Amino acid sequence: MTFSEGGQFEGGRVRKGGGRRGAVGAGVGGGAALVIALLYMVLTGNSPADILGTTTDSGGGGEQGYIGACTAEQANADPECRLNAAVDSLDVYWAETLPEQGGVEYELPEVVSFTGAVDTGCGSATSATGPFYCPADTTVYEDLSFYDQLSSQFGAEGGPLAEMYVTAHEFGHHIENQLGLFERADRSGTGPESDSVRIELMADCLAGMWAGNAATTEDPDTGVPFLQPISQAELEQALSAAAAVGDDNIQRRSGGDVNPEAFSHGSSQQRVRWFSIGYDGGTIQDCNALDARTL
Repeated sequence: MTFSEGGQFEGGRVRKGGGRRGAVGAGVGGGAALVIALLYMVLTGNSPADILGTTTDSGGGGEQGYIGACTAEQANADPECRLNAAVDSLDVYWAETLPEQGGVEYELPEVVSFTGAVDTGCGSATSATGPFYCPADTTVYEDLSFYDQLSSQFGAEGGPLAEMYVTAHEFGHHIENQLGLFERADRSGTGPESDSVRIELMADCLAGMWAGNAATTEDPDTGVPFLQPISQAELEQALSAAAAVGDDNIQRRSGGDVNPEAFSHGSSQQRVRWFSIGYDGGTIQDCNALDARTL
């Protein structure tokens, strides 16, 4: 992922440090949340939703404030600036696409970059939870240290587009929430055809939609496309990240057998397939895994 020369990204969009207090349901994971939640379920037999629930005060670790303004050059080198720039790109893309294809006006989700621990509308969480979306406070939470873990422990190639795939996936959950799909879906179950898997695969597809259009989506403030055209190598990095967080890959790497009945996010093959559907020109309707006959 290379941000286009001349790009300028305002600050004040991504908050650093602690989030909101409260416990109103469970957060929805994409990248690390899958990693930790699925391992938790495999090793303990409990629901991954137990990770995000009513807990005591975690302290909301991390520096308070906001990520500041930065340039395209900084976004290409610095993870915090890259997150800020990717969020800017996602906002512009979905502000146009969601009303056109979903008939709903886009509402900006809050974004929090935290370290250590954070309090959210879904309860307290630690860095072990990884990136997740909390529907109760419509906020995306990320600890950027997860991306090293994604490569070192779960075999992803790494790279900027792989990182931003995870952010785009969490924004995909926000889009699903705005479309009312969270209310329709039964996200408490597991299994290869479960609504939990379908919601996650749809978020992968929505992430693919953004990635496939990021090089033609212009920043309205500068008139400069957010990204240069994505190279094959960069695309493969994103697909590698999608495969790395497949349920079957994580189950194997945890030392267990592959158990489809415990799937909550989909297999590596499915995650790559649904990201590709969005990337290759898919629409919100094409991405509707909740109603798909086959996954």
